Amino acid sequence: MLSTQASVSGEVARLRSSAMASQKKLQGLVAATVTPLTSDGKINLSVIGQYVDYLVDKQGVKNVFVNGTTGEGLALSSQERKQLAEEWVNQGKKKLEHVIIHVGALSLPESKELARHAAEIGASGISAIAPFFFKPTNKGALVAFLREVASEAPHIPFYYYHIPPLTGVKICIEDLLDGIKKQIPTFQGVKYSDTDLLDFAQCMDKYNKEQFLLLYGVDEQLLSALAVGATGAVGSTYNYLGQANNMMFQAYANQDFALARKYQFCIGEFLSFVFKLGFGVAQTKAIMTSLSGIPMGPPRLPLMSASEEFITKAKAKLDSLPFLTTYPAK
Repeated sequence: MLSTQASVSGEVARLRSSAMASQKKLQGLVAATVTPLTSDGKINLSVIGQYVDYLVDKQGVKNVFVNGTTGEGLALSSQERKQLAEEWVNQGKKKLEHVIIHVGALSLPESKELARHAAEIGASGISAIAPFFFKPTNKGALVAFLREVASEAPHIPFYYYHIPPLTGVKICIEDLLDGIKKQIPTFQGVKYSDTDLLDFAQCMDKYNKEQFLLLYGVDEQLLSALAVGATGAVGSTYNYLGQANNMMFQAYANQDFALARKYQFCIGEFLSFVFKLGFGVAQTKAIMTSLSGIPMGPPRLPLMSASEEFITKAKAKLDSLPFLTTYPAK
């Protein structure tokens, strides 16, 4: 009996490893997608196909992170999140390389249900934020929560979504990664949305052999993350500044550090400008609507729509930085 159980367990592990190994490596830019809404606040699935084409054809971005912070995931119902996940997976077939679905929720049963659904529809991977009302106060509690979620999608990669400025969960990632694979076999990496580059760098160095994927999530510091070894990043600005960030990636890879800095400085100049005006999900949706021509609609309450003044000023600032939107011919 024991030998049979061991054989079954070994086969499950082999299938899991095979399924994950068959995927193309996740690297480069991952757009944290916004959720298109109609004027009356319903999700607008009809524009997702156009959205996919815009990312791939205009921005050179072939990976997406759906239903995260930028996508207002925690302001959506479970049904809405499932519908969006399905549409992104369906529209992304043969166009996108990776569709990562954020399944984090305050309720463990809800998060498990979303994880199970994401696996069933063929998502490339799942991610979950730490619950932030009743917070895990130590590594053991956080790992226990994440393990339950990941177990519902046993054949696809799991990524922890680390964003302490919003969750207040400040468990050090260097500590979290220690022994994590024994607890969560599908654990693949972290969406690292924090400015603690010391912790990020220590993780890159200490766990390099385990090949964890650390996706940096602070757009304005991307070049700094590349300097300590990052090979991928998730961000909202990659929706509309994907080409500029791809050019920075390429310049860094070519060791043209002066050019890479030029891109980072220009991106930083734009972001610094809009941060001072007040910048968040609503403003990201407004910029995307303006630049892509795809109606992204308003945010969901309690977020308020961006003002016309913001849209005008942000567009004018981008127009003053043609280096970000004009690229050499291929």
